Amino acid sequence: MGREEKREKFVRLAENRVSKAMQAIRVVGNLSNRSNYEFSDEDVKKISRALSAEIDAMQARFKNTDSKSRPEFKL
Repeated sequence: MGREEKREKFVRLAENRVSKAMQAIRVVGNLSNRSNYEFSDEDVKKISRALSAEIDAMQARFKNTDSKSRPEFKL
């Protein structure tokens, strides 16, 4: 696979996957509707920390560090 083909594949997959991830985060945000759900400030902090940790792990992988752990989320 040539350099340009690899770039095109990366762009295509990145655009698709990042769009899906953004949509998934929006759906998590829908849980903020207090008329439908009950949650604590601590729950919100746990969700935010889990998402931030996953972003940090993704960034580390792009920097070629050995961060292969996949944290599991539990409230």
